[in-house]
Amino acid sequence: MDHYEAHAVYAGQREMDDDLFGIVISTYTRAEAIEDGTLIDVSDLAREAGFRFPVAVTAAVYYEYLTPPAETTGQDIGGRTWDMLTVLRVRAKQTDFDRLRFTVLFEMKDGDPLRSVEFKSVCGPGDAGEPVITIMLPGEN
Repeated sequence: MDHYEAHAVYAGQREMDDDLFGIVISTYTRAEAIEDGTLIDVSDLAREAGFRFPVAVTAAVYYEYLTPPAETTGQDIGGRTWDMLTVLRVRAKQTDFDRLRFTVLFEMKDGDPLRSVEFKSVCGPGDAGEPVITIMLPGEN
């Protein structure tokens, strides 16, 4: 197949894709989401916790729950993230699904009862089709 034949095949495939999905207007990659802070990469700690795939959390998860509130003592981002990842890992071993919900207890203020926080985890394709995990709040996509 020469260059022109290959181009014709590609163009035909592209037309078929456009007919099926419509014209791509814009894209937003996982790498861009990590770069701009929409997602926070926690893959290094996740590997230590036994995950084989890259893991990221949404900014809402990171700033609302993993970052310890000023009203707490003895808490840090690493420990809170480790707790969340540990609960997810145990829960993930109990299912074959690519999406699951799990609950983690967090101290939000010294002396107050622990708060039960629900998260949603999605294992799906990354920018190059590789498996990646994203942890978010239930109302996030």
